[in-house]
Amino acid sequence: MKSKAYILSKRFGVWALAFLPFLLQFKNVFNGKIIKGGFKYYKDWNKYSSLSKKGAFKLSILSSYPIFTDSNDEAGVMPTHYFLQDLWAARKVYDSQIDMHFDIGSRLDGFIAHCLSFTKVTMLDIRPLKISLDGLNFIQTDCTNMKNIQSCSLKSISSLHALEHFGLGRYGDPVDPFAHIKAINEIQRVSAPGANIYISVPIGIERLEFNAQRVFDATNFSKYFGECSLIEFSYIDDEEKFNQNTSLDVSSNIYYGCGLFHFKKIAN
Repeated sequence: MKSKAYILSKRFGVWALAFLPFLLQFKNVFNGKIIKGGFKYYKDWNKYSSLSKKGAFKLSILSSYPIFTDSNDEAGVMPTHYFLQDLWAARKVYDSQIDMHFDIGSRLDGFIAHCLSFTKVTMLDIRPLKISLDGLNFIQTDCTNMKNIQSCSLKSISSLHALEHFGLGRYGDPVDPFAHIKAINEIQRVSAPGANIYISVPIGIERLEFNAQRVFDATNFSKYFGECSLIEFSYIDDEEKFNQNTSLDVSSNIYYGCGLFHFKKIAN
């Protein structure tokens, strides 16, 4: 579990960025990346100029597009919760060989994109989606009341890093302290007996971080799915390590982890 000093510093940072979001851009000034990258840009400009010959793209200050930090970054920078959860769930959908998967609120440029490479996907979200992609169907709906979807009709459904936001107004949804429970009940209602349900939410000491998200105790969260059996619980810990197939009693040792739950709807 993280220290009180760490937790207080995180809370201070959250409030500071809420009112002064531009501060996030200053980190590369303070850590020296901007200065180091600026010198490299100058050297590279002169090098390109000396090597440039007829037929090469010409240098121009007006069309320049300086990026000072990429040369000092790692080959792959990833938001770990999303990267690992998206792979975890997409592999499960692939292994199930389902021909249509339904999803609530997960990342289009992550999990949904993975799944579209091998199956059709129907997205459900309270916000509109203006783009069109082959294999992708979109339904704009409030997922706390999916009245346009029949009961016991879906064989495969997911919601990754989304349920914790429901009812907090962050995404333009109505404020409702019980919206996450209503959405979970709806997921169970529309799921067919034997359906696979893939869920991820933040886990740790249970708390509300209004209006960003809820953080759940893993054991308490699993109890919301009373119509299902738990097939697998895995999680990403504070050190951003993936822990597969573990017990649910881990939340007291985590400040902000990500719980990955694979449920199966119990047959009537």
